[in-house]
Amino acid sequence: MNREYHRWYSQRLQREMELLVVGHSGAKVLVFPTRDGRFHEYEDLHLVHSVASKIEAGHLQLWCVDSIDWESFYCFWNTPADRIRRHMLFEEYILHEVMPLMHGMNPHPCTIAHGCSLGAYHAANIAFRHPDKFQKLVALSGRYDLTLSVDVFHDLLNGHYDENVYFNTPTHFLPNLRCDWHLEHLRRMDMVIVVGADDPFLDNNRYLSAILDAKGLSHRLHVWEGRAHRASCWRKMAPLYL
Repeated sequence: MNREYHRWYSQRLQREMELLVVGHSGAKVLVFPTRDGRFHEYEDLHLVHSVASKIEAGHLQLWCVDSIDWESFYCFWNTPADRIRRHMLFEEYILHEVMPLMHGMNPHPCTIAHGCSLGAYHAANIAFRHPDKFQKLVALSGRYDLTLSVDVFHDLLNGHYDENVYFNTPTHFLPNLRCDWHLEHLRRMDMVIVVGADDPFLDNNRYLSAILDAKGLSHRLHVWEGRAHRASCWRKMAPLYL
């Protein structure tokens, strides 16, 4: 199985960034790690192994990026406004540094945004914001409103709200989306959202699904038994939905 490690200094983020490429061809899967994860998390959790047959057959190529969540949403010593701005720089890094490399190395026409837990938020947010760049979304065990306080999970922006928060919260900006170009690209996207029946953010997932329905955006919402917010479940989900 082809495995490549890449590292470079990002001028946008002013730091070294690392990523892992697994596979030689096929649809490009942009994989975001969980809150605590690094670029090698997908491999560490044996999720790479769970889709190995698709990788080896040349159907999928994984692009596992690093996270800076501890510099953005979880950087609690920083102001909420600066946290969301740091996240937006991360998006710029993905769009203008990672994705050009992806397309330069692999001409396959399909790009999939994918992640688990907070990685599902990252995948959904970038796909909904830039639907012309993605043909599929696979979001597992995600939350799509970081301003919610649910169970032991709190508002990651401490009550702060501005335009940047709005446009990076899918369940806030999607209901008001009227742009025909944007909606047309979303209609072409294959969207799969998966969550556990006991997941604290089940209602948030259902709300996202209702928004997509109201916009006429085809998607699949799968509700798994139990909380289903762990690697053993994600290892079963990934080969089914990717």
